[in-house]
Amino acid sequence: MTEPSRPRTAPRQALFASGGHDLPATFSAEPPPSRRRHVPRGVVFGVLGGVAVIATLSIAQLTANVGYDEAAEGFDDALRTARAHQTQTEHATAALIEKTDAGHVILDTGSPAIVVPDDAVAALASAVDDGEGAGAAAEDVVATELPPSGDKPTWFWELYGATAELGAQQQDLDRLVADLDDQTQNAQDTARRVDETGTAVLKAAAAAAAPFEAAHISARNDAVIALRRAAADAAAVASVDDSAATAYAALQTAAGQVVATEAEELAEKEGPLRAARIEIEAFARSLAPGVLLEFDWSPQVNGAGFDGSMGGYTTWWWDDPGRATIELSNSVAEQWPAERSKALVAHEVGHAISVKCQGMYDASTQDSIEKWATAWAISMGFTDDANGVWAYGYPPQDYIDAAAGCR
Repeated sequence: MTEPSRPRTAPRQALFASGGHDLPATFSAEPPPSRRRHVPRGVVFGVLGGVAVIATLSIAQLTANVGYDEAAEGFDDALRTARAHQTQTEHATAALIEKTDAGHVILDTGSPAIVVPDDAVAALASAVDDGEGAGAAAEDVVATELPPSGDKPTWFWELYGATAELGAQQQDLDRLVADLDDQTQNAQDTARRVDETGTAVLKAAAAAAAPFEAAHISARNDAVIALRRAAADAAAVASVDDSAATAYAALQTAAGQVVATEAEELAEKEGPLRAARIEIEAFARSLAPGVLLEFDWSPQVNGAGFDGSMGGYTTWWWDDPGRATIELSNSVAEQWPAERSKALVAHEVGHAISVKCQGMYDASTQDSIEKWATAWAISMGFTDDANGVWAYGYPPQDYIDAAAGCR
């Protein structure tokens, strides 16, 4: 009888029950060795090299971007500064050109009636010439074309080149700003010279107006008043510009009118009575210093002038400056220097000097006005009846006393 054979593999529970052992093929705790795939060394180095290249390119791109941005910021600052200084130089140049143009007007007035010292004119001419040169030089620098702000490139090799170009342009802009500052300073300095020399010419002309007026005593009042006002305007000029040139031209024009009207007045006085007329006018002016007197001569004035009679008539203005026109008959000059002629002239000057004594007498009636002129002639020592007593009667003593205070 055969013994039944055991199965090759029994359940684990059965083995434990029978006291058997189920041991692994080996007693090692390590897992069984696996099969590895080996990467070629060249491939590893290639990958690492590619990573290094990418990193290098990334760093270069970043560095190029940062460098460009910094250069662009510096360039933009320099460009704004250049534009601001360009505007400043433009303004200084425009002001200088205005002054040199005005200086030319002053210099080119022609043959001025009021002569200014040669050295003052020469100084202005020199300043104007220098100013024209400075203005032309400044305009050339201002005309320098400023570089535009370009677009930012993409790649680092483009960025490096653009950064270098921005740096060079910034240096050019810095040099341009320095040049603009120099031109601005030069324009301002030259403009001051034109101001100084130009105003010196105007003030010299204004100062010469008074002696010029005195040298043309027979000029008409309107021309003399225009001369005084023009001289005041010229003396007040503080800088050379269009208004300064206008003021100087107006002064010379007024002076020309003084000469012209004097010539016309003297022509009207021509004849055998000319010397006496000129002497009488000087006598009248000596009685009323500060009052502008203009004279007209006629055969008959105020109904008198023939048969030994003398006539006079005065018109005066209260406004400033005090002025009057005295009309005299030719007979006043014919009888000059008789006391009666002097007394009549004194009476007329008494009317004219009223412009200095407004409010000292009643000017509301013709009788009072005539009594005042008579009283004034008496207060000046002219006692001949031609002083107004014969025509208007003797004035009240209070009028004579008041008139004595009118000089």
